[in-house]
Amino acid sequence: MSTEPLLSAGGAVGGGETKKVRRLSIDDALAMHAGEFGRWQLQHFVLVSAAWALEALHTMVIIFADREPAMACAAGDGRCGDRCAGAAAGWEWADGASSSTVAEWGLVCGERYKVGLVQAVFFAGCMIGAGVFGHLSDSFLGRKASLQAVCVLNAAFGLLTALAPTYWAYAALRLLTGFSTGSVGVLAFVLATEPIGPSGRGAAGMSSFYFFSGGIAALAGVAALFQHSWRLLYVVTSLPSLVFVLAVMPFVSESPRWYLVRRRVDDAMRVVRAIASTNGRHVPDDVSLKLDDEGDEGRNVDESSSSSGSIVDVFRSRTTRVRLVLSVFINLLTSVVYYGLSLNVVNLKTNLYVSVVVNSLAEMPAYLLTALLLDHFGRKPLAIGTMLLSGIFCTAGSLIPGVGIMRVVRMACGVVGIFGMAATYNLLFIYTAELFPTVVRNAALGCTAQAAQMGAIVAPLVVVLGERVPFAVFGASGIVGGLLVIYLPETMNKPFYDTMAGLEEGEKTVLK
Repeated sequence: MSTEPLLSAGGAVGGGETKKVRRLSIDDALAMHAGEFGRWQLQHFVLVSAAWALEALHTMVIIFADREPAMACAAGDGRCGDRCAGAAAGWEWADGASSSTVAEWGLVCGERYKVGLVQAVFFAGCMIGAGVFGHLSDSFLGRKASLQAVCVLNAAFGLLTALAPTYWAYAALRLLTGFSTGSVGVLAFVLATEPIGPSGRGAAGMSSFYFFSGGIAALAGVAALFQHSWRLLYVVTSLPSLVFVLAVMPFVSESPRWYLVRRRVDDAMRVVRAIASTNGRHVPDDVSLKLDDEGDEGRNVDESSSSSGSIVDVFRSRTTRVRLVLSVFINLLTSVVYYGLSLNVVNLKTNLYVSVVVNSLAEMPAYLLTALLLDHFGRKPLAIGTMLLSGIFCTAGSLIPGVGIMRVVRMACGVVGIFGMAATYNLLFIYTAELFPTVVRNAALGCTAQAAQMGAIVAPLVVVLGERVPFAVFGASGIVGGLLVIYLPETMNKPFYDTMAGLEEGEKTVLK
């Protein structure tokens, strides 16, 4: 850790001469000397973003572990009794009693609600964990150590889930897995994008969800190989988190921005020089780093608040308070639509494994389109457009009767709806990250992630309301969310502020 004062403006050289030190923000240092998106950032981004696939495994495994397998009449003469009575009435599970939690613990008919309860419990854990680890990563633990911690916990809780002796033990372990899973994506996103300069940050950030969708597709393939044992499925989906910590994290760097706001200037400078070296660039010896609330001569506007912040600090500032409230509602509405439309996969009455793969691949064009348009139209217009696109087509779906060929038309409306909302979901990560300064970025993202998890809890409750009502709810959610985005500021080509004071000063400059 640096023992040099962060505020020093220069240093003595031989003969008592004083050499002027050029103090730059990290964005300026990257743009002018180290490179905004070179080989170092590409490698770092890919390694860190692989964690998104881990989140997909831990989140979506429930689709397959808690599926309801086919039942067959053991007698073979069709004289079996009530299906709800199970084996007592002559029925048996086609894939065996250990093929899913539903088969092993008889979660059918009157017990079916327990499947939805486990899903709600998992997302409740995600909601709690997102806030806890969001704060820890902004404070003393840091981005890298927080990501390592949640991945270790994911592996441990996932492996223990495979040993769950009862349904209630299973539910408790899913709660704990959710606690450690809820912040994986946020931590990976921030750690992957903070070392990237302004010109490459948007496109790189928009590429994160490819790893999540790829993880879902891989999960479907793995689940197809372990159809007869939900316990083995949990084992094989938990071990990658441990492999990630042991084989990938040693090659990942802590964020230089986090180092800087923690007043570890030497460490921040070391990372910037490493970026420059790998990118074939050079940072001059007379260059040092400064926070964005410091002047060139080293005067710090608010030294006491530079090194760390919390969600309380977000609410103290009117600027960030308004942004957070709007972001919470927008993320909640987006999640209701995204997860709600995604859950319709189980109602298609087609091959579950193929349907999940197709659904994950269908989202990828949305990510590509938004990445291409992000720096052309800006964050705000694109978010408004994608949410309204989804909302309008979902509303149209609610007006179409589900009979004959019109059922196909309604399905097409749903496809366009999830296309638009998948684009929004991805876009909101980069947009929300740019709305808040480094000292509270993960805390703010953790809060919006909690809102998204709340939307994920609500989504399955909406799906069971029939055929037309869910589409109407999704349509209204998309339209209202799009209108709320209007009140957020544009962040394209704006600085990645480090401190609350820097953000406030930047806003005053814009207003002038």
